[in-house]
Amino acid sequence: MICLINQSVRKMSVKYLSILFVLFTFVFSLGEMGNKTDPDDRKIIRYVALGDSYTICEGANWEESWPVILTERLSNAGIPIQLVANPSRTGWTTQDLIDNELPVFDVSSPAFATLLIGVNDWVQGVNAETFHKNLNFIIDHLQKTLKDKSKLVLITIPDFSAAPEGPKYSKSRNISEGLSEFNKIIQEEAQKRNLKSVDLFPVSQEMKDNHDLISKDNLHPSAKEYAIWEQLIYAVVYEVLK
Repeated sequence: MICLINQSVRKMSVKYLSILFVLFTFVFSLGEMGNKTDPDDRKIIRYVALGDSYTICEGANWEESWPVILTERLSNAGIPIQLVANPSRTGWTTQDLIDNELPVFDVSSPAFATLLIGVNDWVQGVNAETFHKNLNFIIDHLQKTLKDKSKLVLITIPDFSAAPEGPKYSKSRNISEGLSEFNKIIQEEAQKRNLKSVDLFPVSQEMKDNHDLISKDNLHPSAKEYAIWEQLIYAVVYEVLK
């Protein structure tokens, strides 16, 4: 979640990572073209998960990440869906998502997306107005690309103050209050656009009393906590896609 590295190195790394993401997704799409003759393939809902460490699921294995579990459960429930891209990265802000994840989204031919972003904006001191502006840009772009504008689920920012290492990143600010302000923006945008949203904030606070819900770095959630999130997300996504 928190990425404290030299800015010049970071910018260079992000640039090359972005290129690799786009190339990987493009090659993946080419591989998919070979199956176009199968009518069932055209019914598959192509899913892209966008966000930061909470979507790439830092602290857990790939197969334990909630986007992977979500996709498997939906498939088992009869929803023809495939997770075609998850370009989320630890430490990324809304601006990072705009610069590096939206290009991946665009080449993935998505039919559905989830969006969980904003914790690093708050940590890095991005004000609510700028966060709101970037969030609107992202949502506008996603809805413009998706054939069905309603096939987008917004997810609120978890409360990382519940983790032992969380308070170290407060910079003498109230973490819960600050994230609640950002989450209010997310939920208001969801309501304004008639989009479904999932509120992870309350359940994330339970990490404070249960160390099994926290990963070894004492900052990010554990696989067990991500599985709890998936249950909440699944209930909403299923209704959107069924």
